Amino acid sequence: MMAGPGMPAAAAQSIKLVALGDSLTAGLGLPVQDAFPAKLARALQAKGFGVDVVNAGVSGDTASDGLNRVDWSVPNGTDAVIVEFGANDALRGVDPKITRKALDGILTKLQSRGIPVLLAGMEAPRNLGPDYFHAFDSIYPDLASAHGVLLYPFFLDGVATEARLNQGDGIHPTAAGVDIIVDRMLPKVEELLAQARSKNRS
Repeated sequence: MMAGPGMPAAAAQSIKLVALGDSLTAGLGLPVQDAFPAKLARALQAKGFGVDVVNAGVSGDTASDGLNRVDWSVPNGTDAVIVEFGANDALRGVDPKITRKALDGILTKLQSRGIPVLLAGMEAPRNLGPDYFHAFDSIYPDLASAHGVLLYPFFLDGVATEARLNQGDGIHPTAAGVDIIVDRMLPKVEELLAQARSKNRS
């Protein structure tokens, strides 16, 4: 992409961004063009970013599943990664220590490759009790701080529990719900792309 009038030259550099996650990333129940990675790509391109967003979401994946496939799901040449796991862990009542260890492993692997990361947080259902959701919810800010990566505190912010923004299962966003997720996350993704551009220049 060439830098045009009003478009910063840095933004013209093509960046390969991998969205690594579960069904919330994959876009379960939605046409491909309405899934989070596709809508995020269009939003970024509309702002002048030369970016290719790869959908590496797999429905049903836990954080441990993500750790098992991170090496091949994030190919060489990747400039930045959004990590979104945890919803299935919480829904299944997985021990938060297991989720924490898996996410820590994912971040460690990506950082060892020098890839900037945006960690998207998740919140556990409150009916699991305060001990569980406090242990679970704290995983994301703790790991973001420990690894020095960007954090978007709650992937479903503004969408969770809003019936009109979720499909019939009450879990997966509609296309309109994805629009809200993209809009709210966009500033953090721009920070991520800035980190990727800075790394590419160094």
